[in-house]
Amino acid sequence: MRSGTGLFSGRPSELIGRQVAGYRIESEIGRGGMAVVYRAHDLRLGRTVALKLLAPELARNDTFRRRFIHESQVAASLDHPHIVPVFEAGETDGVLYIAMRYVSGSDLRHLLDVRGPLPPSDAVRIAAQVASALDAAHEHGLVHRDVKPGNILVAEGTDSDHPEYVYLTDFGLTKKSLSLTGFTSVGQFVGTLDYVSPEQISGRPVDGRCDVYGLSCVVYETLTGRPPFQRDDDMALLWAHQYDEPPPPSEARPGLAPAVDPVFATALAKSPDARHDTCLAFVAALRAALTAAPAPPRTDPEPDAPTPARPAPPRPPDWAAPAFGPDRDRSGPDRP
Repeated sequence: MRSGTGLFSGRPSELIGRQVAGYRIESEIGRGGMAVVYRAHDLRLGRTVALKLLAPELARNDTFRRRFIHESQVAASLDHPHIVPVFEAGETDGVLYIAMRYVSGSDLRHLLDVRGPLPPSDAVRIAAQVASALDAAHEHGLVHRDVKPGNILVAEGTDSDHPEYVYLTDFGLTKKSLSLTGFTSVGQFVGTLDYVSPEQISGRPVDGRCDVYGLSCVVYETLTGRPPFQRDDDMALLWAHQYDEPPPPSEARPGLAPAVDPVFATALAKSPDARHDTCLAFVAALRAALTAAPAPPRTDPEPDAPTPARPAPPRPPDWAAPAFGPDRDRSGPDRP
């Protein structure tokens, strides 16, 4: 591939029909600041793949290139039903690439844009599949660092009990040890700002609890229709992740059980030590909060019930209207 291809020039049609490392590019299916993803045909094995081509300047960074190849090999070794399998990764003509299973369907970003907030049962079912994938990666020493709706693929499920099948993708670029500052050496931030953890922003070392934070941001948006923090500019958003408390989700979505509020308060804690230890622990706590029996409503005594501190009035004549106690509904509707 010639060096002036212009992968990020906004003209992806230049690559359509061309061959890259044994794959013939058919169409573009997504792009971000660091990569473009194409649907491609594997000329050797005759299968359809998702081919990610990284920005050319990344390949020119020796440290990034070595770590990308290493992490891609680790990602390829992950055998989990909710992780998109990595087939191959390498470098060709100065461009880093990674070939993955092609998943037909959409992603959670598109689903939220079309449908808005999801029913709690759907949100938990999707979150559980993502959480199992993340925890499996953590057991292999990989931290995703970029959990976001666009990296959660939603395919058609098997039956009415499993209406969707979820894959977590972008494990070939997990940035496990790219830097301890949260920035790559070419000046790109690792993570998407709506879902980035405080320790990534401040440059502290990260572990799996970084993904607990990111996943909880995604699930918050899945339930309420918006991420926990919304600010007018990027710097204000970064500040909010580090110092502001998120609004309780039950306030952001009327009708959502208030029991979920402390679950998100834990998952979105500023300190990793205060969060759930694993992603599945967060989902389990959320499921329990959503399925717990609601507290019985507060009931007042009957209006004509005698008040213990006050003697009952004398019995009126038979022809008089019965005496009633004080009007206890005057204060308005009961508070939940």
